[in-house]
Amino acid sequence: MTSSHDAQATWDDTGRRAPAYTVPEPREAGWDMAPSRRRDWLSRALLACILLLQATLSLLLTNTAFQDEALYLYAGHMEIANLLHGTRLPVDYNAYFSGSPVLYPVLAAAVDSSFGLAGARALSLLFMLGTTSLLYAMTRRMFSERAALLAAALFAVTQSAIVMGHFATYDAAALFLLAVTAWIVVRTDRAPVAAVLLAVPFAVLAVAVKYASALYLPTIVVLAVLTGWPHRRMRALWRAVLMCAGVGVLVAIGLKYTGLLAGVQQTTTNRQHGTDSTASILDKSWQWGGVLFVTACVGAVLFAWRGRMNESPLTRALTGPGRRWRSLLGIVLCGTALLAPAYQVHLHTSVSLFKHVGFGLFFAAPMAGVGVTRLVGRHFRYPQLGILLWVVLLCMGIAQSEWRFDVWPDSRGLITALKPQVNAKGHYLASTSEVPVYYLRHQTSQRQWTSTYTITYQDKDGVTHTGRDGYTRAIKDGYFDLAVLDGVTTAGTDTFLAGQLNASPHYRLLGTVPFPSGHGVYRIWVKTR
Repeated sequence: MTSSHDAQATWDDTGRRAPAYTVPEPREAGWDMAPSRRRDWLSRALLACILLLQATLSLLLTNTAFQDEALYLYAGHMEIANLLHGTRLPVDYNAYFSGSPVLYPVLAAAVDSSFGLAGARALSLLFMLGTTSLLYAMTRRMFSERAALLAAALFAVTQSAIVMGHFATYDAAALFLLAVTAWIVVRTDRAPVAAVLLAVPFAVLAVAVKYASALYLPTIVVLAVLTGWPHRRMRALWRAVLMCAGVGVLVAIGLKYTGLLAGVQQTTTNRQHGTDSTASILDKSWQWGGVLFVTACVGAVLFAWRGRMNESPLTRALTGPGRRWRSLLGIVLCGTALLAPAYQVHLHTSVSLFKHVGFGLFFAAPMAGVGVTRLVGRHFRYPQLGILLWVVLLCMGIAQSEWRFDVWPDSRGLITALKPQVNAKGHYLASTSEVPVYYLRHQTSQRQWTSTYTITYQDKDGVTHTGRDGYTRAIKDGYFDLAVLDGVTTAGTDTFLAGQLNASPHYRLLGTVPFPSGHGVYRIWVKTR
């Protein structure tokens, strides 16, 4: 008699009973490497959190216009008046601006007309958020999603990124255009060689917005070759040739048909050297970008040693670019972070170094992202190390950016005191003349103001005086109707001028306006009637 269990059993070809259940072979990987909509949305959500943090840190900074902001915004208003109404420019901005006065200044002034200084600074914030987003996209394309998120998170909390996101100057716009250029170069690595020409207009526009951006074009040209090499080998060299030719042609046309060459020579190629020591410049560079740079160097070394970026065992058999290619990529990206400090050491000046460091950090950030992925380890083995590094960078970025915005005094009290004292006919002397020129542009013109940096004064006999002799002669003749000294911007000259004004029978001290920080005062002299 056969049981029901035996009747339901299955038998193999040899007459043996087959097992009722077979244990399946274990999968080599517990997750799928293929892209998925869920992964994309999660990555975008994390990037949005990074951008929100970056925007918050920038918007928390408060102060009135810095002298560079005031200068560019005022120049933009004058350029707009010249373009629309033919109004004569007070000075030739082409001759000494470090970027084209008809590009960023005009755009920022147009925003300033409707939304004020806050609007112009918000424009810079949009540029910087776009820069961080492009950094993420570029790093994801070159390395991995995790490295991209970490690169964006590290860059977003640096002093340069935070401050430039709330600073109405050329820098944010120029860095954004460089980021667009670099992203196009990376994104077209598998496209036809001629596709790299799409990056050329943005590269030229970046240089036109800020001439010093040209310092980073060689990096992008080399990047065009390196990113195309794994797919096209020797043909990738044509990407560099086409890009160099395109940029050269457009730059030559721009210099020929505009008056920008004098400004390029004055502010970039033949810039006057300063007096800052090499040690002080290197020390500041280390403070403002050293941690991210070292992280990038560690990432470059580890990437050269082992190129695989995916943790899945399924990728073990995949072959990527060789160690020589990986080493070159790390050297190019990390080495770019040294360009700005090296150039400013050559000039012996730390002026704007805190912004220029950020340009190099943008290119080093992808390798820093790789460095943190290797530091954290596979499957997030040591997440506390990555968190610790990021928190250190965050604290440094917050402290340094807040200090940066406290460097110059709040001018609200000064502007309130000056409004009833100035008109369209007087002559005025000020330590930072750009600030009152911008805030009082409806009452006075830039032609009426003299700064404490330089003077060219012609006396009644037609003799021209410059330097301290020029100030002395102008005060002796009662040329100025009002003088404002802050004792900070040009401390030595201010002390000299204060002595001249106090000794002159033409002037009296109207009063002082304390800095809101309590660390100094504005002193205001007026001409006796």
